[in-house]
Amino acid sequence: MSSDQLIIFDTTLRDGEQSPGIALTPSEKLLIAQQLEKLKVDVIEAGFAASSPGDWDGVNLIANNVKGSTIASLARCVADDIEQAWEAIKVADRSRIHVFTSTSDIHMEHMLRKTKEEVLKDARESVKYAKKLCDDVEFSAQDATRTDKDFLIEILKVAVEEGATTINVPDTVGYATPSDYLELLKGVYDDVKGKNEDIIISTHCHNDLGLAVANSLTAITAGARQIEGAINGIGERAGNTSTEEIIMAVKTRQDQYGVDINAETTEILETSRLVSKLTGYPVQYNKAVVGKNAFSHESGIHQHGYLRNKLTYEIMTPDSVGQEAKIVLGKHSGRAGFKDALDKLNIELDEESFNSSFETLKKIADRKGEIVESELLAIVGQVSTDSAPVKLISVSVNSKDAYASATVTLNVEGEEKTESSEGDGMIDAAFTAVKTILNSDARLIDYKVDSITKGSDSTAEIVTIVNDGHNLKQGRAVSTDVVQGSVESFLNALNK
Repeated sequence: MSSDQLIIFDTTLRDGEQSPGIALTPSEKLLIAQQLEKLKVDVIEAGFAASSPGDWDGVNLIANNVKGSTIASLARCVADDIEQAWEAIKVADRSRIHVFTSTSDIHMEHMLRKTKEEVLKDARESVKYAKKLCDDVEFSAQDATRTDKDFLIEILKVAVEEGATTINVPDTVGYATPSDYLELLKGVYDDVKGKNEDIIISTHCHNDLGLAVANSLTAITAGARQIEGAINGIGERAGNTSTEEIIMAVKTRQDQYGVDINAETTEILETSRLVSKLTGYPVQYNKAVVGKNAFSHESGIHQHGYLRNKLTYEIMTPDSVGQEAKIVLGKHSGRAGFKDALDKLNIELDEESFNSSFETLKKIADRKGEIVESELLAIVGQVSTDSAPVKLISVSVNSKDAYASATVTLNVEGEEKTESSEGDGMIDAAFTAVKTILNSDARLIDYKVDSITKGSDSTAEIVTIVNDGHNLKQGRAVSTDVVQGSVESFLNALNK
């Protein structure tokens, strides 16, 4: 491996699975591991073999079936842990035993209840024993960022002396900031690695302050050449460094990091979806790289720029991570985005119909947010009312038991007129008020409401057929408000 190779160590199946509520079966773990293999991560930490029989089975199943990545198992500085880890992973083409112990004063005093000398002895003996079983040994100093620096350097040197080739400096509780983590890693590089090309400095950062990815990337500058993370950033408390964010940051900002990476980025989205599905942990919409909105554009200004040149608002291509770009029609959308959506549906509108449909879209989007294709088709099917002699200003209704009333205000050729009426239900009362204002004896022949979308904010398409004494006339309207839409549909027919 070259000195410019960045190793991606994925701990979704170990630290990620420690998230509250996640309990993967061995077969589920294998599915994720096989997808991680497609993603071409360098090391898969398959689990903590000694923690339970089920975890041992999962680690062993992965070791037997995954050939493209190194398979690692975590172990405490306890002989039985190390033996169980080795028994589970020794069948793999490439195996790694990952031993760890706590090194901060607070952890040694309250968790291990051991002195520094005892912890040093445990580390020395454990790494030495693991090395007899497996050529590839990683040592982690848990809570390294709250550990006395001199003691941290001392114990890491001991691990290297006994054969550890990967030295991990975890920010176990997400306490570090980029500046102090950088300083710490530089010290580890200078004092522990030195000119020894066989030693890899690794990071394992948690996200308690939202700095896991930033800290990990900063460590590259200090000479770290392995980053440990989990897909979707899952893990203890606020989670781990997000594997996919590290991969894409390094790929996108080669000018900053200048390290090689093996990952097959087009498998990122599928990996994220599988992990989300099997763990039950949803991916937030605005999650970097894999979120639903990561490559979506709703703002009219953004849509306009994006449609002119994608580079205006995209720093990486969506297909590079298995995503698709989306122009989302919503209340912030502009005419450029609306026109693009129509073009994709092969719909051409004259200027008047375009303007009318765009205004309808904005009104509906104000109420419900995103406009989907079926709603768009219904919207553009409406007849323009811009030049209609009669327009709806407002409608309010009231209904209790057998009583229903409506107050309607219309613009009749530039003059506002208001009327209140009663009827057999709110719709009938509203139609009666309209007919009173217009002095019309038109009869409603048919009335139909179809839900275009699902949910309490669904959009309805309302069709009315009236007889004005001479001809049958059909009116249509699209609205999230059935009463308002019904009146607009009724007026649409009468205006004909």
